[in-house]
Amino acid sequence: MLIMESALVGKFCKPCCFHSRKGVLRKRKGMATHHLFSSEFNIMSLLSSTHPSVQAGALKRESSAGFVTKELVWPSPDDEIPFWKRDFPSWDASSEVPTDIVKDSNLLHIVHVTAEMAPIAKVGGLGDVVTGLARACLLRGHTVDIMLPFYECIQKQQISDLALITVYNSYHDGNWIPTNAHRGVVSGIPVIFIEPSNEFFKGQHVYGGSYNELEAYLFFSRACLEWMQVSGIQPDIIHVHEWQTGALPLLFWDMYQYLSLKKPRVILTIHNMEHYGECRQEQLSKCGLDGSVYATIDKALDDRTIGHNPERLSLLKGGIVYSNAVVTVSPTYLKETLCSRWLASTLIAHRDKYFGILNGIDTAMWNPATDVFLPAKFSGQNIEGKKLCKHYVQRGLGLASEGIISGNNVPDTMLKVPLVVCISRLVPQKGLHLITHAIKYIEELGGQMIVLGKASDSRFEGEFKHLAELHNHGPSIRILLMYSEELSHMLYAAADMVLVPSIYEPCGLSQLIGMRYGAIPVVRKTGGLADTVFDMDDQSNCLFLKELMKDP
Repeated sequence: MLIMESALVGKFCKPCCFHSRKGVLRKRKGMATHHLFSSEFNIMSLLSSTHPSVQAGALKRESSAGFVTKELVWPSPDDEIPFWKRDFPSWDASSEVPTDIVKDSNLLHIVHVTAEMAPIAKVGGLGDVVTGLARACLLRGHTVDIMLPFYECIQKQQISDLALITVYNSYHDGNWIPTNAHRGVVSGIPVIFIEPSNEFFKGQHVYGGSYNELEAYLFFSRACLEWMQVSGIQPDIIHVHEWQTGALPLLFWDMYQYLSLKKPRVILTIHNMEHYGECRQEQLSKCGLDGSVYATIDKALDDRTIGHNPERLSLLKGGIVYSNAVVTVSPTYLKETLCSRWLASTLIAHRDKYFGILNGIDTAMWNPATDVFLPAKFSGQNIEGKKLCKHYVQRGLGLASEGIISGNNVPDTMLKVPLVVCISRLVPQKGLHLITHAIKYIEELGGQMIVLGKASDSRFEGEFKHLAELHNHGPSIRILLMYSEELSHMLYAAADMVLVPSIYEPCGLSQLIGMRYGAIPVVRKTGGLADTVFDMDDQSNCLFLKELMKDP
């Protein structure tokens, strides 16, 4: 379960009142059992190391129903419908969570303003974190809403109780744009969908539409505050995420705080500092602020453009300066950002309100004992299902022969072949040269490897298309240039090892999900990877983990 906001909710009554060490320690205590890692493939300890309450729930379900209830229909790469596109049972994550979570005493109203939310508008880890964090805070008794653009590509059938609740106008570039606010429920979380009447957020994908993306998110940031004002909503915390909503703190403190929004305080979470939200002064002015006011070194001026014509602004920098607190997603990434990259000087200047709180995964959504996408369920007490998942994926992708199998028995020869899985956006940050080297090396050693991911840059897409053409008809390697939520669950369940060779990684979720599903993480020691994967052969790590797992 994500507990990232444990250092935020209940302690955030005025700007900069965090106790970061206590918050991080509490978070790490909650997560420590997910981080056990051995150089030997001790699948039992990996799978049984969930939170006790979650584990108990899983065991109860296992004892009452069992994991494998019928013979599997083995897939084939020649199937008309790929095995990950078949119909799956409906699933409500809210029904899979423990009921004995202690409620916080200081209950707050938290509104997340974000460009992504899993599963309806997910591109990367941001969507997973926002959804998991919101659910964690709901379980602890807080009132939580997520505000999200109503992207045209969102599948409305994934939203429960969708209804239009407000029709209002929000400002953009000298005009008041008619805007609809819809309310619905996704994964048990109340969501407010903001739908402008102009071209913003139209298209077949979350990002990359034909509209000006930066201006669309400037509009969205103001439209969220405008909706709070016209609706009379006064949350305790407005939690903004990434550069897309970096203008909201500026709009709040220099405009809406002087109107009617007196109560909220603003938190900015930086999930990845790769993108800064570079912005021209005249673009910022389109949301109703005077862009020239922010073109100073102590506000939002992009330090990299000083002396250029024109100088530019950074929405992320502005968000850092104007937010009451700034969070990034692991302690090590915090240290790295303080000593590298051009925003280091800004972060150092605001060090007293900058905190590194380790991300986690939602263990209800990522639970091999209840995962509806898996052909067979498994846990630390019954790992037979993992063997079936591995062979199911091997058969479906043509990595195993299609000989006759008696019932659910799996040939030992296929189980003994190590299967390495890499699920990643195919961008330089993720260590593409190391992934391509791993493909070659694993094939030479007689292992198998599956890569699942998309490349946004045509150069990298071309490189991996070539690799796919070279390898995808052989017996060892599959490169799937796409993303599928269903298939990702199956691959984690099938994997013996999960590869995360990132050059830098703010936190990373793949290594956590992999361990949750009984796979060994193979990672570079950077950012959150260094905070979540420990070598148990190192005695100092053993002592450290024992200390973390002590009762609070």
